[in-house]
Amino acid sequence: MTICVGERIPHATLTRIRDGVDVVTSEEVFDDRKVVLFAVPGAFTPTCSEQHLPGYIQHMPQFREHGIEVACMAVNDAFVMDAWARSQNVPDDLVMLADGNAELTRALGLELDGSGFGMGLRAQRFALYAEDAVVKILQIEAPGEFRVSSAEAMLQAIEAR
Repeated sequence: MTICVGERIPHATLTRIRDGVDVVTSEEVFDDRKVVLFAVPGAFTPTCSEQHLPGYIQHMPQFREHGIEVACMAVNDAFVMDAWARSQNVPDDLVMLADGNAELTRALGLELDGSGFGMGLRAQRFALYAEDAVVKILQIEAPGEFRVSSAEAMLQAIEAR
């Protein structure tokens, strides 16, 4: 079942590259802070690389002004996420999270079966805003679309609260 506004982000373990592979829990990412988490079906894929991630990079100053941390997640390994971050010149404060086993993706109920395209289990394209690990805004894209999970759409939704 898909997570809903008002619910707490479930426990999951993710990885990222810092000084080697760093294991981080969802509690470490979300507790005691304001966070936008956006998920992409895959690093280096066209829409993700040409629009989704670049939009968040471009709008990081606005998120910072609101005191909001930003994290990008994909069902890829930490090495792929790190290579993608370097290729896109991702700023250090935009956290690139690898959900290699789709643990958080499945716990959120936001998985996508991409087997028909040779991609296996992936995350749906979505963005959520959480305060102290409680979901305040959840925007899930319809299949094949990129509108509501963009940086611009999330900033508008946050500012409208």
